[in-house]
Amino acid sequence: MSHYTDALTQLGASTELPRNPDEAVLERVPNPQPGEIYAVRFTQPEFTSLCPMTGQPDFAHLVIDYVPGDWLVESKSLKLYLGSFRNHGAFHEDCTVSIGKRLAETLAPQWLRIGGYWYPRGGMPIDVFWQTGAVPAGLWLPDQGVPGYRGRG
Repeated sequence: MSHYTDALTQLGASTELPRNPDEAVLERVPNPQPGEIYAVRFTQPEFTSLCPMTGQPDFAHLVIDYVPGDWLVESKSLKLYLGSFRNHGAFHEDCTVSIGKRLAETLAPQWLRIGGYWYPRGGMPIDVFWQTGAVPAGLWLPDQGVPGYRGRG
């Protein structure tokens, strides 16, 4: 099954949350500024998935930056895709890298990175970072703005 489509099927329609990431459809739209080097940022401060060992919920603050090629991700489909992890059991590393790779496969961006800032599990936060390659020359890229975990002190 193809994981993306060029015909929008979710935007403007009542859409149920996919049961898992494999069932989620990422949709894309043409980039109105092809050839320009600019960054697009999506922030998901309330991402959830399940620990594959205990079934307990895991929480993360995700920041996705990409430089579009010919395509932009349609934001409703991205929200539904990210929401599909809510009942999906996977380790922090797998969730973060899988999201980055799926977006890269769907969009063929000039560049993409994802930062997964995970809240502590067992008293230890796990942060996961993945990118497709070197940052394009001339790109203004702000810091992701998520401070390292400091606990209560």
